[in-house]
Amino acid sequence: MRHQRVINHLGRTSSHRKAMLANMASSLILHKRISTTTAKAKALRSYVEPLITRSKEDTTHSRRVVFSYLGNKEAVAELFREISPKIADRPGGYTRILKTGNRIGDNAEMCIIELVDFNEARLGAETKPSKTGTRRRRSSKKKSETTSTATQLAATPKTEPENRVEQIQQTEPSDSETSQGNTPETAPENPDDEIKDK
Repeated sequence: MRHQRVINHLGRTSSHRKAMLANMASSLILHKRISTTTAKAKALRSYVEPLITRSKEDTTHSRRVVFSYLGNKEAVAELFREISPKIADRPGGYTRILKTGNRIGDNAEMCIIELVDFNEARLGAETKPSKTGTRRRRSSKKKSETTSTATQLAATPKTEPENRVEQIQQTEPSDSETSQGNTPETAPENPDDEIKDK
């Protein structure tokens, strides 16, 4: 019977288990997510979350206590410099366990344990506004039909009489030119008329 056997010893001696959890906690702090078995992840969560809570108070004493658990200066510096400002407002629950299926060799249940505030993909999905469902209405359908007919009319080529009218308008002098007396000389329509004038 397993009455009150709360701690999972993970099949290791006490010193081996403490060293393994210290290494895993350092890796989690440095890399923000690691892949491991579910049993180790649950043991790691209860090991690392009190250390993250301790990092909210940045004092020499807190740093020394955390270093006694981790034994890694880079991890301690990362925890107090990068992680503690992000989790300052969060009252616990700093890690997340995502199950990823079973391992091929021994069929052990695998998972990913990560720091909640450092998953950029999930944070981006939470900040995006969700699409609200819209109802279909007839009015929107009619508007789309009228816009499509307007675009079809605009796309049709102009007929020849309209093109001729535009050409005539372009060749005629404007009112401002005629009022200033700058009328362009018009060429005679018949070359015979030009000879008679001379």
